[in-house]
Amino acid sequence: MIHKPSAKGATELEWLRSSYSSSGDGNDCVEVATALGAVHVRDSKDLPGPRLGFTTTAWEAFVTYASES
Repeated sequence: MIHKPSAKGATELEWLRSSYSSSGDGNDCVEVATALGAVHVRDSKDLPGPRLGFTTTAWEAFVTYASES
């Protein structure tokens, strides 16, 4: 993961971007931030836009499934 600091807000999430996600300009990917008991995902091209939130259990299941595909 590549650390890409975001504007600090009330939640102080630290967003990370995969170094494998760039397509040349580095803007075609998602960013992930972890918090106590949750994982947040957002579009790197729309930072203030909508975010998805997952429990850590759901995120772990997704990562396991995706890595086996």
